[in-house]
Amino acid sequence: MSYGPVDLVVVKFPGSAFDGGIVPALRELTDRGTIRVIDILLMQKDGDGNVTTAEVSELEGDEFALFDPLTDDVPGLLSTEDAEQLAGALQPNESAALMLFENTWATRLVDSLRSANSELVLYEHIPRVVMEQLYAAQPETP
Repeated sequence: MSYGPVDLVVVKFPGSAFDGGIVPALRELTDRGTIRVIDILLMQKDGDGNVTTAEVSELEGDEFALFDPLTDDVPGLLSTEDAEQLAGALQPNESAALMLFENTWATRLVDSLRSANSELVLYEHIPRVVMEQLYAAQPETP
């Protein structure tokens, strides 16, 4: 079985409520086969700096109904230890979703690279802010 590259994405939210606002975009990407969500771990930092986590399978009601269909739910790939390492990015009373997803769009490319006996030498994400700076530094064309 071929796999595309896998990314870890951390999305921070103010407060402690996951309102599901990111779900439609994730669902669109999974429905189109652009990505496959492997695992989601939700993390909250309280006012005293204590960090708690919840797997999608531990959610209840509307939160479970929103996030469960998105994941393959491979528990344990994202752990409490991962959340604790990333908790420094959160202020007290903030929350975050840690998401591990496969770039399934790249699977066919990976297969063709193997078939062509070629080797991927570099694959790097360039943050949007860096691209915005590069574009802004370009001279304007008439």
